[in-house]
Amino acid sequence: MSRNAPPPIFLQRASYRQRRLRDAARLMPFVGMVLWAIPLSWQTAEDGSEEGTSGLLYVFGVWVLLILLTAFLARRIKGDSRIDDDSGTSGP
Repeated sequence: MSRNAPPPIFLQRASYRQRRLRDAARLMPFVGMVLWAIPLSWQTAEDGSEEGTSGLLYVFGVWVLLILLTAFLARRIKGDSRIDDDSGTSGP
């Protein structure tokens, strides 16, 4: 009689990290919305136009930052090599 070892309680490190990276990628649009909403709380100067320039630079800076973070996450996420098919066959 052979003893079957119980499955491990914790996930493997690689699959755990992949799941967390995918979760981070899913949160990026919400992070972007929050960061782009920050200039809405800034008070505008009544006489100067410098406030508009700093707000514009902030918005484009956040845009570039989001692009770079998303590109980094996309390169770190590995493609799923297994076929997610309910029937278990890979052909038509």
